[in-house]
Amino acid sequence: MARYIFITGGVVSSLGKGLASAALGALLQARGYTVRLRKLDPYLNVDPGTMSPYQHGECFVTDDGAETDLDLGHYERFTGRSANRMDNVTTGRIYRDIIARERRGDYLGGTVQVIPHVTNAIKEFVLDGNEGHDFVLVEIGGTVGDIEAMPFLEAIRQLGNDLPPHHCVYIHLTLLPYIPSAGEVKTKPTQHSVKELRSIGIQPDILLCRADREIPAEERRKLSLFCNVRESAVVEALDVASIYDVPRAYHAAGLDHEVLSAFGIEPAPRPDMSRWNAVMQAVHNPEGEVTIAIVGKYTGLKDAYKSLIEALAHGGISNHVKVHLDWIEAEIFEHQDPSPYLEHVHGILVPGGFGSRGSEGKIAAARFARLRKVPYFGICFGMQMAVIEAARSLAGIEKAGSTEFGPTPEPVVGLMT
Repeated sequence: MARYIFITGGVVSSLGKGLASAALGALLQARGYTVRLRKLDPYLNVDPGTMSPYQHGECFVTDDGAETDLDLGHYERFTGRSANRMDNVTTGRIYRDIIARERRGDYLGGTVQVIPHVTNAIKEFVLDGNEGHDFVLVEIGGTVGDIEAMPFLEAIRQLGNDLPPHHCVYIHLTLLPYIPSAGEVKTKPTQHSVKELRSIGIQPDILLCRADREIPAEERRKLSLFCNVRESAVVEALDVASIYDVPRAYHAAGLDHEVLSAFGIEPAPRPDMSRWNAVMQAVHNPEGEVTIAIVGKYTGLKDAYKSLIEALAHGGISNHVKVHLDWIEAEIFEHQDPSPYLEHVHGILVPGGFGSRGSEGKIAAARFARLRKVPYFGICFGMQMAVIEAARSLAGIEKAGSTEFGPTPEPVVGLMT
């Protein structure tokens, strides 16, 4: 039977629960275990497919066509296991399915409530389809204390009682801020976050503490005392130069050892870290450098292009080169010559997007790449712009356009209906 690891976050958002989950999954794999990673998102959207990249970052599309949270990309990149539509669920999807059941009369006229109906649906999702996996890592989106996350936290609390002994571990990722004027690392925000978690019935087994400096021994003891965890289970998660440093850093801090110890797995299999050692050798000792321009329309939020960033990084790792990214807002090329921006780059990538804003700038980037013979990679919308540029410049179709923009006199790209 699979064992379950629930990862919650406290104090502030954007601490890196997704990376922590992915890194822990990679470490368990290094010890010979099979893992599955899943994400519970508390927002009311059915999926992130209709959400602005500025609101939620990238929409990660799985092999089976599901539009999911960007953290599933981290899971894939760190573990090599392809995510699918059953690895991500939102409050919106849970409520949609429950309301559909209620309309069909599946509840036989009973009152439909958050407990037990919503929490049962969440538990069914968490437990479904995990046969053949040693560990299932479940990341709960948002921050402890957010009202929208309460049903998910209640569901994982219940699972702690439903599952057999030693089959459930809770990890709480939190922040230890450093106050320069006091010269101290402060533990109080973490204490309050754990108090909030314990008030709903969840006692964390492990604290994963984000910090920009080493945690002093006294602060570790204080966290252990006031948060009711073993001192060895206060694991520091220090800032690192590359996200691909995270598995080795967390292993050195003892995270995977503490997780297995919490499950009562002792002695644990020794990890084979050779894969990550090779990755870090390539990351920190490149044999050359390349510069790639990304001409897009959401460049103000890099998470909107997270998979592209990491795909380019992976390409650099495989070829032992450091990849520099030049971020260029596509609209600039609608009124400026692209040459000063692009003459020094080794390749141009034009990613996907929605709507006509910036489209002419992307077309200008494609034209520059064709004329200067610079390698060009157009993804989705970026490929459409390359087709339009070729139609205008090479085929003489002056008003070539895409039906994605709406009615156009000379459509050379038509959207499927």
